Amino acid sequence: MRNETRKLFNGYLGTQAKLNGVDDATTQFNVQPSVQQKLETKLQESSAFLSKINIIGVDELKGEKIGLSIARPIASRTDTSSNGTRKTVDPTTLGKEGYECVQVNYDTHIRYAKLDAWAKFKDFQTRISGAIVERCALDRIMIGFNGTSAAADTNITTNPLLQDVAKGWLQHIRENAEERVLDGATYGHADADYKSLDGLVFDAIQLLDTVHRDDPDLVVIVGRDLMNDKLFPLVDGQEAPTEKLAADIVVSQRRLGGLPAVMAPYFPAGTVLITSLDNLSIYYQNGGRRRHVKDVPERDRVETYESSNDAWVVEDFGKVALVEGITEYQSEAEAPAQGG
Repeated sequence: MRNETRKLFNGYLGTQAKLNGVDDATTQFNVQPSVQQKLETKLQESSAFLSKINIIGVDELKGEKIGLSIARPIASRTDTSSNGTRKTVDPTTLGKEGYECVQVNYDTHIRYAKLDAWAKFKDFQTRISGAIVERCALDRIMIGFNGTSAAADTNITTNPLLQDVAKGWLQHIRENAEERVLDGATYGHADADYKSLDGLVFDAIQLLDTVHRDDPDLVVIVGRDLMNDKLFPLVDGQEAPTEKLAADIVVSQRRLGGLPAVMAPYFPAGTVLITSLDNLSIYYQNGGRRRHVKDVPERDRVETYESSNDAWVVEDFGKVALVEGITEYQSEAEAPAQGG
C-alpha cells in the first residue's frame, strides 16, 4: 500500500471508529444502531428489488412476525338496538410460525493494488463501503430465493447460490404452507398440463386465501427462463431483459394470468411465485451487526469481517402460491433420445 493510500485508509478507519463510538476500528465492535440503520437504508436503496420489499429492524433474535400484511376485511355491521355490541378486529397477521434470525457473515477483502487505484478518487472512503454494500444486497436476494438451510459451515463450491447460508422465502413456504405449493407442471401444448403460462397462473391463484385472490398488489415473480423477450417485451423499451443489471427487477409489458409479471434476480428456473412484494421481508437484529477491519500485509490486502443477524420472512402465507418444476411440453417425438 502506498504512503498516500495509507493516509486515506487510516482516515477511513478513524471515521469508522468515530461513527461507532470506539477507539480502534481494527478491533471487533458492534455497529452503532444509528450507523446500522443508515447501512440498511443504503443496502435497500442499492437494489430495485430490495426497495420494494420490507427490511425491518427487530430487537429480539427470535419472536413473532411484525405482521405488516393486511390479512382480512374489516367492514361489518352490528345491530346495536338489540343488545348487539360492535367488535373490533385485528386486520394484520402475526402467524404462528414467527421468525428466527441467524448470523450471516459478510466477510470481504480488498487488495492493496485496488486501494491504491481508488486513492485518486475523492470518494475513497465511500468506495470501500459501497463495494461491500452492493454485494451484501445481492447476496440477500440470492439467499431469499435459494436458501434451504443454515449450515454451521457453509460451502460455496457445492452451494454456489448460498443455499446453505439461511432459509429463504421459498423454503419457508415449502415448510410452512405446503398446501400452497404445486410441484411439476408442463405448458405450451394441447396435451400439456396447461396450454399456456397464463392458464398455469390462473389455476395457481386459487391456492391463495379467497380474500387475497383479487388483491390489486399481487404480482407473478418469475426467473429469467420464463421472462424471455418474445413473451415479455419490457416496459421501458429495452430490447432484451438480459441487459438489465442483476440488482434490478424487470417488469413485463404483458400480464401473466391477469397479473403483472416481474423478473427478480437469482429467482430459480422453472418457478413461479404469486404474492405481493411487500409480503416478503428481511428482518435484521438491532445492535446485532459486528465489524472488524484487519490489515494483512503478508497477503497484501485489507480484510473486513462483518456479520449481521438476519431472517427472511413471509408475512402472510395465505397470500402466496408457489409453482415449481415448470417445463415446456415436449412430445415423445421432440424428447431427446434415451440410451446409446
